[in-house]
Amino acid sequence: MTIAALITWVITALGGFYMLGTWLSRGGVRSGSSRLPVPVVFGHFALAAIGLVFWIVYAITDRTALAWTAFGLLVPVALLGFVMLARWLPTYRATRTATTTGDAEPAERYFPVPVVLAHGLFAVITVVLVLLTALGIGES
Repeated sequence: MTIAALITWVITALGGFYMLGTWLSRGGVRSGSSRLPVPVVFGHFALAAIGLVFWIVYAITDRTALAWTAFGLLVPVALLGFVMLARWLPTYRATRTATTTGDAEPAERYFPVPVVLAHGLFAVITVVLVLLTALGIGES
């Protein structure tokens, strides 16, 4: 289950990198029209990356404390992810009135829905697999 969690974590990270790249290239930091706070975006990214490093070290060393540390880091990552999802949904649902009024569109409007859904789905799977592994369930 350790490797399965690592694979789902990497897939989740790839979707996150894609969305972060889209957000940055569309001016998410600079535009002032983004509904996603910069500290939340980068906090989510940093904690997830640090957690992934802990998980990789756990996979190599099999030290239970590292698995629990990775899981502990996933909790705020998930909370920040839910904050961003809640702030992204109105942007997704909004009509494209910004183009007619001349207002700048938020950078997150350009997130492809399948990427957002896949990122969230794989994130949930990752959290469950990491928790089960830390509990010692499913390991032989």
